[in-house]
Amino acid sequence: MLDYRFIVEHLPAVKKNIADRFMQADADKVALLYKRRTGLTAALQALQQQRNANAQAMKAQGAAEARRQALIDQGKKLKEDIAAMEAELSRTEQELEAEARLIPNMVHPDAPVGKEDKDNLEVKRVGEPFNFNFESADHVKLGQDLDIIDFDSGTKVSGTKFYYLKNEAVFLELGLTRFALDILQKHGFTPFITPDIARTEILEGIGFNPRGAESNVYTIEGEESCLVGTAEITLGGYCSNTIIAKDKLPLRMAGLSHCFRREAGAAGQFSKGLYRVHQFTKVEMFVYCLPEESDAFHQELRSIEEEIFSTLEIPFRVVDTCTGDLGAPAYRKWDLEAWMPGRNGGEWGEVTSTSNCTDYQARRLNIKYRDDDGKNRFVHMLNGTAIAVSRAIIAVLENFQQADGSVRIPQALVPYCGFERIVKK
Repeated sequence: MLDYRFIVEHLPAVKKNIADRFMQADADKVALLYKRRTGLTAALQALQQQRNANAQAMKAQGAAEARRQALIDQGKKLKEDIAAMEAELSRTEQELEAEARLIPNMVHPDAPVGKEDKDNLEVKRVGEPFNFNFESADHVKLGQDLDIIDFDSGTKVSGTKFYYLKNEAVFLELGLTRFALDILQKHGFTPFITPDIARTEILEGIGFNPRGAESNVYTIEGEESCLVGTAEITLGGYCSNTIIAKDKLPLRMAGLSHCFRREAGAAGQFSKGLYRVHQFTKVEMFVYCLPEESDAFHQELRSIEEEIFSTLEIPFRVVDTCTGDLGAPAYRKWDLEAWMPGRNGGEWGEVTSTSNCTDYQARRLNIKYRDDDGKNRFVHMLNGTAIAVSRAIIAVLENFQQADGSVRIPQALVPYCGFERIVKK
């Protein structure tokens, strides 16, 4: 979250930022609560000083009995006043934190202002959409015809938006995963297989909402924990309540996990096939770094995403995400959108995103480093998708389909999959 003092000192800018993001938060209330907390803290300290002075007077020798009784009475009154003041201060601090957590991170000055993904700004394009000399199919039909994806059995066993991968699709998923991990290891990332469950406090610290009808999170009944929607949660929680030695920064981490998402709302209900599903596999990049380095690392994460999809020969474009589509923690976010020929007759579909969250998550999770002056400061935290396997499978199947109904495997994946083509059985 944002620093309280920053909110108070930059109140107009914070309120404009909330409006530009089309979010609901009350910065004025945060400023009021902060000032109240400051006043209560000063008043409490004054009472504590009076209590200390009273105790010293009680210890003084030779005080008259009447004077001594007055000090006793005063001490009792001070004790009651301090307890009441501490309770009021505690309530104010809890309310202040709750309101401040609703305020989103500030936005990079170059991020386009807009409400929806249609307002995102294209900044780069790599490759051009394929022109087929035959009637192309979407990944749903390809998956069924090639006997590699079974949506009907997934629905029967688990419900809508679940699926089975089978035959070559199994090796395609494993191949995409290993392919991405090899590239990340080359770039100095430490590989992890992360838990698929995280405590609610970690999700809230990262910026996810585990509760409410519109929450995208599966909660575990009877426990203060949830299924993760991304390894960003578990990698971000890895260093919670930690002071990282400065000479250990940056930390580059690559997390392989299953991801579980309720996909609440209309956008999640009507997307076809593998594009929005309740469970999928993903390799996530995560970086802890010094504040002055986060912009450069954001560029690095984006360049790795571009490297992955360029090597896979999949046409894509990069968009600078608009303010209304950023999500509360992100200072700036880039999305890679791959060309998907079977998506509404051919259009771009998001396959990766990378966000610089500055110190917003670090404040909530209490992750710091000690600077050269010995002061503890908050780190900056960044995340980025290396490969979201379900969407990568869409891009591979739809872009590399052949006239005979088979699918060619991108050359870079052949060593990982062990075959060059998926053909009808």
